[in-house]
Amino acid sequence: METSTQKLSVIIADDHTLFINGLCMLLQNEPDIEIMNIAANGKEVLGLLHTHTPQLILLDINMPGINGFDVLKTVKAYYPKIKVIMLSTYNEEHLIEKAKADGANGYLFKNAEKAELLQVMRSIALGELCFPHKQPVTNSTFNESDVFLKQFQLTKRETELLQFIKQNYTNQQMANHLHLSIYTVETHRKNIMQKLNLKNPVELSKFILQYNL
Repeated sequence: METSTQKLSVIIADDHTLFINGLCMLLQNEPDIEIMNIAANGKEVLGLLHTHTPQLILLDINMPGINGFDVLKTVKAYYPKIKVIMLSTYNEEHLIEKAKADGANGYLFKNAEKAELLQVMRSIALGELCFPHKQPVTNSTFNESDVFLKQFQLTKRETELLQFIKQNYTNQQMANHLHLSIYTVETHRKNIMQKLNLKNPVELSKFILQYNL
């Protein structure tokens, strides 16, 4: 089918050459992604949009001249169909909320792993919104995984399965790795979905990204 060969066209905008080069290396061999162009600042991004119409922009917040938020506002005003992921080193709630308010489709930390980057890009291409979940304030001496377990009443085995799901393991692969029957793995997955009040695998993937599991 024609839709199966359609690539996600992307413009990458960041003022750090090494970061752009790194992103290009990560994405260049993905069969469903096409890097349409790159930009070193906000002015270049807006200039490219006169002749290029990407489906997605990976947009750094801190750029010289026109910053990422100003570019975002302009893109959403004049090119509302273009999806935008804000890239940032800052895990600050007010920046995430500003990105949401200004119309961004997602917010991704620059230290994200390749699998997370690809998952967010593909989810957003399908119409999802991907933002980090606001983390509960806890005493720094607490074990964060224990806090998570208590909050959602997940067993350690269920939390272990979440790590494999994050890496896109199939049920059969998880069963083989953990020396469990596929029926046991499927039961664990059903229990996870129930406890987290999620309806489908897309919501589960989004949850994993939101909680940075």
